[in-house]
Amino acid sequence: MRVCVVGTGYVGLTTGVSLAFLGHDVTCVDLDQAKVDLLAGGRSPIYEPHMDALLADSAERMTFTTDYSIAVPDADVVFIAVQTPSLPDGNPDLKYLRSAAESVGKHISGEFTVVINKSTVPIGSSNWVDSILRESFERTHERRSDGEFSVASNPEFLRQGAAIQDTLYPDRIVVGSDNPRSLDVLNRLYREILNQTFTPPTYLPRPGELGAVPMVSTDLASAELIKYAANAFLALKISFANEIGQLAGKVGADISQVTRGIGLDTRIGPRFLQPGIGWGGSCFGKDTAALIATAADYHHSMPIVTAAREVNQLQRRLVVDRLLDELRILKGRRIGLLGLAFKPNTDDMRDAPALDIARMLIDRGARVRLHDPVAAERFRREQPDLVPHLADEVEDVFDDSDAVVLVTEWSQYLDLDWAKLASLMRTPVILDGRHCLDPQRLTKLGYRYLSLTGR
Repeated sequence: MRVCVVGTGYVGLTTGVSLAFLGHDVTCVDLDQAKVDLLAGGRSPIYEPHMDALLADSAERMTFTTDYSIAVPDADVVFIAVQTPSLPDGNPDLKYLRSAAESVGKHISGEFTVVINKSTVPIGSSNWVDSILRESFERTHERRSDGEFSVASNPEFLRQGAAIQDTLYPDRIVVGSDNPRSLDVLNRLYREILNQTFTPPTYLPRPGELGAVPMVSTDLASAELIKYAANAFLALKISFANEIGQLAGKVGADISQVTRGIGLDTRIGPRFLQPGIGWGGSCFGKDTAALIATAADYHHSMPIVTAAREVNQLQRRLVVDRLLDELRILKGRRIGLLGLAFKPNTDDMRDAPALDIARMLIDRGARVRLHDPVAAERFRREQPDLVPHLADEVEDVFDDSDAVVLVTEWSQYLDLDWAKLASLMRTPVILDGRHCLDPQRLTKLGYRYLSLTGR
């Protein structure tokens, strides 16, 4: 099929490259000429495992452009995957979505086009996009739209750092549409994923336990709410683990054993029960805020989701509090932070805990040193005020430090020569913000081991 993807961020690029790998002809539109040039040269503007390899494998079926007139007219399917950042009141900013919908509406000219909201949008946005498309189409073509297109919702459930795996081997595909013709098109588009009949890439083999992938077909509003509800529930699990972790520290329990014990209950499951600094990134914070804002529009409160957000912010402040408890004074202390990306295997720093923690420490007079094995280049572009605190080598984070905080659990950090690094520190204090280091081993190496649960 002929596919157009508007937007080449994490969602748009992953969607386009994966569909091209499956054999579809894909044209990606982005208004950023530098990004288009980079992609046309076979290089990804984002860090995502296997992205460069999949780009190379799909190059013959991919085109990148800034021109909607090249991408839209012949497309069977148009994905709109533009950013929807949060406004101060929690609602998403839909200006990019509006602009994209207007541009798509101007250039639709095929027999029938399915326009898919891939961006995370408020409930009811598909109807809003449909009205924008129709107005734009009718202004441009000077006639009423009558069956030329249909709007569908196809939310993404991608984990950054595993986005390609989640696209090719998903738990489910959710499609919202009131048009049977759209559902037929999307069934054909995703057939090889649904049936898992494609030959997997050698560098990302198919999970052995994976069978046919279910497609959940719903109305538009239900598909949009499924996306928000799923992210809110995962955010709740993380915040719940962190809240229980605080209690575990007070009563002398081991939170890792507690979460393992409850996670083995099949009704609960072990995923997203890892205690630590909490969640960041572009999804959980933005989507929970939007869910609360949407509920408020209907005079409905969401105290559970609100509490999850509050607990998550508390975890960042707890890092500073734990350092204060241990060091007593932060002014003049040298504190190292390991990890800037909000999670491993991505260079994304949107709502990254490390940035808030660094600024809180700096405000308290600490001398901060920062390091990340992948996100440093992007950090220099996006966080100019913190660049003077960036360390080129991980050893610089430990050198003469009073404490080091593991913020992002990169595998590179787990495999450090911890014995050597302890000798570089003024006081070998390590705060394990992700509960992923071995306390006994580090203690034997001379470290004072701390966690956010007090153990």
